[in-house]
This record gives sequence, structure tokens and C-alpha cells, in this order.
Amino acid sequence: QVQLVESGGGLVQAGGSLRLSCAASGRTFSSYAMGWFRQAPGKEREFVAAISWSGGNTYYADSVKGRFTISRDNAKNTVYLQMNSLKPEDTAVYYCAANHSYSDYAGTRRYEYEYWGQGTQVTVSS
Repeated sequence: QVQLVESGGGLVQAGGSLRLSCAASGRTFSSYAMGWFRQAPGKEREFVAAISWSGGNTYYADSVKGRFTISRDNAKNTVYLQMNSLKPEDTAVYYCAANHSYSDYAGTRRYEYEYWGQGTQVTVSS
């Protein structure tokens, strides 16, 4: 069982930056692929970024590529999402997700993740 707690959300002006954190419980964090998803009001939850257990493989949605960076610190059981050049369309609740992985791969689809956090709100004003 893995419990995930997101933090770092808030209100920021367009062009600004935020860094989200996701702290995971458990001693096997380093064997989990981690992902970030987001859900805007009235829309489906969508993939944002993912990182393999080693950190060696990262994946991004086209809409955030070049602006967002996912990273992890296995010693701290934490995954991060650095968000730069934020746009109003980035406004959403951001969710952290985890799934045990035997390969150095991270999924980009919701069904590929077993554990989810409660989410943190990110609001970008124009």
C-alpha cells in the first residue's frame, strides 16, 4: 500500500512558476513508477508527466513539454513537478499517481496507475 500526499499548489499569474511535490509512504518508493495527471472543471483527467523508478526515463504531454519538468528523489520518497511559463489553461487539480514497476518504464494512461493522491489545486490567472 502506498499513500501519496501532494503539496505546492496555489494561485500564480500567467508566466509564473510553481513546484509541486508528492510525498509517498512506504519503503519501496524506488520501485514505483510515478506520474502526474490533472483535471480541469468539466474535463477528463489527463496525463501530464511521468517518471520511471530510476528517474532515467521521463514522459510528457505535448501541452507541457518544454515547460514542465518531472523529477524524483528516492531517498526522500518524493516526486516533483516543476512548472514554468504557466498558462491559464494549466489551471486544474493536479494528482500524483504511483504504480509498482518491474521495468524502467512509466505509464501515460490513468489505468496504468494503482495509487492516487488527493490532488492539489493550481490556478493560473491571466
